[in-house]
Amino acid sequence: MSDENFAGDETVLTDEWDEAAALKAEVAQLKDQALRFAAEAENTRRRAEREINDARAYAIQKFARDLLGVADNLQRALAHAPKDDGDPLAKSLAVGMEMTQKELMAAFDRNGLKRIAPAPGEKFDPHQHQAMTEQTSAEVAPGTVIAVLQDGYELFGRNVRPAMVIVAARDSTGPADTAKA
Repeated sequence: MSDENFAGDETVLTDEWDEAAALKAEVAQLKDQALRFAAEAENTRRRAEREINDARAYAIQKFARDLLGVADNLQRALAHAPKDDGDPLAKSLAVGMEMTQKELMAAFDRNGLKRIAPAPGEKFDPHQHQAMTEQTSAEVAPGTVIAVLQDGYELFGRNVRPAMVIVAARDSTGPADTAKA
């Protein structure tokens, strides 16, 4: 064989290798692009699913807020209902109201609506509580709840209505808060 034929074969082989390398690079690029598109599609699917779940979960938020007024009025009525009046009709009415309140609270629980009712001495949390007033207290530490004026509620961790509370003022002389230690 002559050197000319060998040089021509080498050029053909080099061109084929270059073409193969270019095709491999293109395949790798297209594979990377396909993986990115698949990941983007999966992220979009997850985002849409999360938004649909949030919409379902919080669609009842306005309805729940409307029912809170009913729950408050029922609680007020129970607080003033005659307990030991001796009148069987009044006693039956009070028992019926208690049963209605228990069923309403059970319905709230079944649908993810949870009561926020801080105990006296619990640290004031502005995300869950609304301070209606401050008072000096000898029973609880400063910055903690003295009393609850109206229960609050949350729906799946989202605040529907904050609990209205009375907070101990800075000059309160109650026991020091042990939660900080």
